Amino acid sequence: MHDYIYSIEPERFSFIRVPKILLQNEAYSGISAEAKLLYSLLFDRTELSNKNGWLDDQNRVYIIFTIAEIKECMNCGNKKAIQLLDELENKAGLIERKRQGLGKPNLIYVKSFFRTVDKYGERHFLKCQNDTSGSMKMTPQEVSESHSTNTDNKKTDMNHTDLSFLPGRESKRSDDYEQYESYFRSELEIPILILNSPTERETLEGIVDLLAETCSSKRKTIRIAGDDKPIEVVKSRLMKLNSMHIQFVLDCLKENTTYVRDMKQYLLTTLFNAPVTIDPYYQARVNYDQYGVHA
Repeated sequence: MHDYIYSIEPERFSFIRVPKILLQNEAYSGISAEAKLLYSLLFDRTELSNKNGWLDDQNRVYIIFTIAEIKECMNCGNKKAIQLLDELENKAGLIERKRQGLGKPNLIYVKSFFRTVDKYGERHFLKCQNDTSGSMKMTPQEVSESHSTNTDNKKTDMNHTDLSFLPGRESKRSDDYEQYESYFRSELEIPILILNSPTERETLEGIVDLLAETCSSKRKTIRIAGDDKPIEVVKSRLMKLNSMHIQFVLDCLKENTTYVRDMKQYLLTTLFNAPVTIDPYYQARVNYDQYGVHA
């Protein structure tokens, strides 16, 4: 008999996140579910390669994921493992393999799922879908209103969340910025978060701006909490965010009572750390509420 899952429970397992765009975007409709799962495994491995400094002379992250590992992870045979790699490389353009020779395993470059290869071999950005999460149906007018910035909202408390520092709203936006903005707005379920918390509209719009601005940056490093981290490391972490992480960030902003000198850095650091701090944060709150244990 299987155990039930309770409302708040410490994470007992590790998970692989499958990018929603692989499941929903028509550009990837011809790719098998197994190939999409394998891509997610390979994409997850890039974070470890980043930490280990596995970069080539062009600062590109590569991984080593052998056929034996694929067979074990995917519970498949040798032929199937090779077929899935071929599908990802030749059909989807999501990976690139580089031979090392002398019996050494291939290096695998995992490419961003934002880009694909069309039938002419030209690179282009995927067009993100205009619809929001399938958990709520909205009319086009409702979605449009949710996406807009409500500058007349008088109830938003901006004492600690003033996001006027963001240049993206005023300056000319690049194509990269627009695509990342569309991705985060959909992936983080921003319209639904705004509907649930209308007074946080300005803050949520600012978070989307900051994420899109950071991920579309042409800089090689991004400063996080005083450290310069490779842009690919920062992008990899930020693109793992979901709506629960954003709600966590909103909670952190509300509970912060100290003066923040650099709100942009504070918010970016909170977003970057959210995937690894959210569980301890809420568990500490549960312990406090139930047992009076102070963090």
